[in-house]
Amino acid sequence: MEIVSRTKRPKNSKLIKSGAEHRLQIYKVPPKDTVTLQEFEEYAVERLKVLKAIENAGIRHIRGSEDYNTLVEKEIKKTRLAKIIRTDYSTDSEEYRIDHISHFILRLAYCRSEDLKRWFLQQELDLFRFRFLMETAEEKQKFLKVNSLDYNPISDDEKQRVLQDLMASAGRNSTTADTNEYFKVPFTEVLDLVRGRKVFLSRGFAYVPKDDMISILITHYRAHLSQQLAMTSRALPQLEEDNRLLPMLSGLSKRYLGQDYSSKKSNVGKITAEMIDSLSKQSFPPCMQNLHQSMKRDHHLKHGGRMQYGLFLKGIGLSLEEALRFWRTEFTKAMDGDKFDKQYSYNIRHNYGKEGKRADYTPYSCNKIIMSNAPGPGDNHGCPFRHTDADLQAQKLRLQGISKDFTDKIMKYTRDGHYQIACKYYFDATHSGVEEPDVNINHPNQYFDESQHFYSGKKEAKLPNTPARTGSQRSSQITPRSQLSQNSQPTSQNTTVDDDMMDDDLCMAAMETA
Repeated sequence: MEIVSRTKRPKNSKLIKSGAEHRLQIYKVPPKDTVTLQEFEEYAVERLKVLKAIENAGIRHIRGSEDYNTLVEKEIKKTRLAKIIRTDYSTDSEEYRIDHISHFILRLAYCRSEDLKRWFLQQELDLFRFRFLMETAEEKQKFLKVNSLDYNPISDDEKQRVLQDLMASAGRNSTTADTNEYFKVPFTEVLDLVRGRKVFLSRGFAYVPKDDMISILITHYRAHLSQQLAMTSRALPQLEEDNRLLPMLSGLSKRYLGQDYSSKKSNVGKITAEMIDSLSKQSFPPCMQNLHQSMKRDHHLKHGGRMQYGLFLKGIGLSLEEALRFWRTEFTKAMDGDKFDKQYSYNIRHNYGKEGKRADYTPYSCNKIIMSNAPGPGDNHGCPFRHTDADLQAQKLRLQGISKDFTDKIMKYTRDGHYQIACKYYFDATHSGVEEPDVNINHPNQYFDESQHFYSGKKEAKLPNTPARTGSQRSSQITPRSQLSQNSQPTSQNTTVDDDMMDDDLCMAAMETA
């Protein structure tokens, strides 16, 4: 696969042909197409959205259940890979091209460690299972033929000899055993069926009904993909395009895939400092509630807390002028105004791109809050589900009036390490009757938008009335609810708060006495 730096693919570029025989692939032949850097990143992000949807559905529902299938199909249809789940045969070469190339790009990104390999392998296997089970009987047979998977059903004579055993192993489906087709394979190829006692074993072979052929294919695909990931891992250091590709590949596993919340420009001026307290009780996620309560209690936040909370407030539409007024009002309850101006106002202006590198910094995503800069003693930032003791967090939930059923569910996902799922159930617990139970929380600002949409009951969410200020009374409305951008360009010009901020942050941190 050749990578070019042009924004558009050359007109004479050859399209992928390796997958044209069948839309479902096991990706044996690497792509030989030419792709631009922009396409390279876009395709990787789109497939990552699909695999994340597969993972989230598997956490929420039993794999293969109706709820699981419905959720997976719904989420995949939001991506550019929506056509991979179509049930009609297509000759659209672009459809195969994106599917083919995106798989191999993520191979490069997820071969870098055993944990990444394990995650990628599991999601790709689940995606393959989901797609295969959607195929018609004719297309399933065609897939086997195209991939030279020569599994032939046992003869009628052999079937009659073991029919009683087949009926016993079929359980509830015993009445169909005499009409069903069976395949005789080494038992090591269907260990999951053996473990579930779903097949008849004899002399080292398992008799697998046609409906369970997917288990054989999954074993075959697992062995192939595991081997290919190991080979890719060994070859990765030899990749010549270090400067262009390796930084992008190494960051994909931590990539935030949702909407860009760098600034809620349509809301700027509508949300004021006086509204923050009421909004925090109504629509802030637990991490931001914790920061707000800590600031009200201590009249101060350390640097990590100010960064996380300040950028969140920027993302919901608090203007620079209102932000300065909000922070000054609270901090000057414990210090004089001159100290605030000298030590803290720079940080606020910096977050809004008015100081230092003058970059448009983005609010922290859930992934960044969970995975980086863990809070230390005296800090209040971070994710409560990730960084708070589980027993203490359960106690806080009960004190907030969260029901026992929801508390148990939230703590189950917390202890299993699914912190964003736990946050979603917290959202459900505090928003009774929520209409979209399958919404995944990936960003604190997304939580805020979903909450405002819930309380509005329509697409334009109504904000709380602003308290009187200098003789005037203001009331405002939030702009239409922000939808998750499934096709957003990954090459955003907004800068995340990482190394770019460190030089300026060090200056501020040195000035801070806390």
